[in-house]
Amino acid sequence: MRSSSKLFPVALASAELRGDLTEDVYLLKPNNSPDPSVELALTRLGRADAVNARGVPLVLLHGSFANRRFWHTPNGHGLGAWLARAGFDVWLAEMRGHGLSPRNLGYRHNRVADYARYDLPAIAAFIAEQCGKPAHWLGHSLGGLTLAAALGGGHLAAAQVASLTLCGCQISRLHWSLKLPPLNWGARLLLRRREQVAAGWLGQGPEDEPAGVVREGLRWFGLFGRFGEGKEDWAAGLADVTVPVLALAGAGEQAAASAACRQLLERFASPAREFLCLGRAQGFAEDYGHAALLTSRGAQREVWPLLLHWLSHQHLPAVPGEASATFA
Repeated sequence: MRSSSKLFPVALASAELRGDLTEDVYLLKPNNSPDPSVELALTRLGRADAVNARGVPLVLLHGSFANRRFWHTPNGHGLGAWLARAGFDVWLAEMRGHGLSPRNLGYRHNRVADYARYDLPAIAAFIAEQCGKPAHWLGHSLGGLTLAAALGGGHLAAAQVASLTLCGCQISRLHWSLKLPPLNWGARLLLRRREQVAAGWLGQGPEDEPAGVVREGLRWFGLFGRFGEGKEDWAAGLADVTVPVLALAGAGEQAAASAACRQLLERFASPAREFLCLGRAQGFAEDYGHAALLTSRGAQREVWPLLLHWLSHQHLPAVPGEASATFA
């Protein structure tokens, strides 16, 4: 079968018409990591009435225990579908072993370090080849941290990023008990024997998560941990990143407190960086939770238009109260 790319083997796995949207699923085999079995599914959403017109590319990265359905439901709803209808060239990336991406041979050892070092650069290169312009990148939870790791580690070039949006992302807050060295080390040792952490763990879902990713997260948030891998200090590396950045946090979040989300944003050197807390105190209809800030009906009314404005202009519109804070 002829490859859809000149960079590395890419197969067009399916091309479907979903109502008013086209849905093309590509399977990338970059062959750029120590595990040669890695294949990555990348779904493109576009308007059916503009097949030959490419919009501005936008890449959406799901969080832990998730897949592309976080952004695009089978019946055509979700933020990804909505932004495609708004004219963006939307790309839904699925990490190794998630969604349509097959489980690689080293699945149990998968880490964010691998996503950042190998997978995101390959995805960025393919989208640049297809679209001819830098993409906007939006990540939820672990997806956003993967983007921060790729940028902080110098694996994703700033020239490939038109803007960055981090939703519910932080690197400084975890339940106090898991910061205790005996408990943290014990949990990591237990996970070394496991292939995966089952979907639904701690109320997460619907996908299983490789044990390696969970062990990596425990190391980051441990008492002596840091956001990095080996000699790479991703948090420190963000001081060299100057792309426009928006950070969203839900006032009702437990997994990522808004203060911690803001602390991550402050590590960037971007001249254009904004923080938005989504809660009643800031003039919103509810205190949004970790997933609800992007997936709920309220988010569709209140949050999605703000994201559209940010992606179009790299600044937020005026919002009620103190919801938006711009950094000089």
